Amino acid sequence: MNDKEPPESLDFSWSDTFVLGYQPMDNTHREFVEIVNELIDCPDHDFLLSLEKFKVHALSHFGLEDQWMKETEFPAGDCHIGEHAAVMASFEEVYALAKQGDTDTGRGFARELKNWFPGHADYLDSALAHWMFKRTHGGKPVVLRRTIKETNL
Repeated sequence: MNDKEPPESLDFSWSDTFVLGYQPMDNTHREFVEIVNELIDCPDHDFLLSLEKFKVHALSHFGLEDQWMKETEFPAGDCHIGEHAAVMASFEEVYALAKQGDTDTGRGFARELKNWFPGHADYLDSALAHWMFKRTHGGKPVVLRRTIKETNL
């Protein structure tokens, strides 16, 4: 493993740390986490199918967020939409390689998504979630996060 690759043990399970308080977005993000984990963990013979599943999800996920930003004139929309477009451009390159049998590059892409998503959600998506919640409900969402950690006793 080189310095740029995170250890595989880095947890990327859905947890309260990803909850932003806007339910449609939280539901989509939960599915994103599940699909990225599937890309990392699936057998090689299922990788292309999992990659295609990711594409369907990402087009819907990013498309919905992009639509919200455009329809509501979200101030940071251009930057956010640009990140989505960059992910999809990378996906297309990875998909072309995967169709030729290169699953290693595809799994590297999935690991990069695992590293990218928390920051994207914390900054860009949280601002959009607050914006959408305020437009829908008149205020910022209240998010309660559990901090109980399981221990092996």
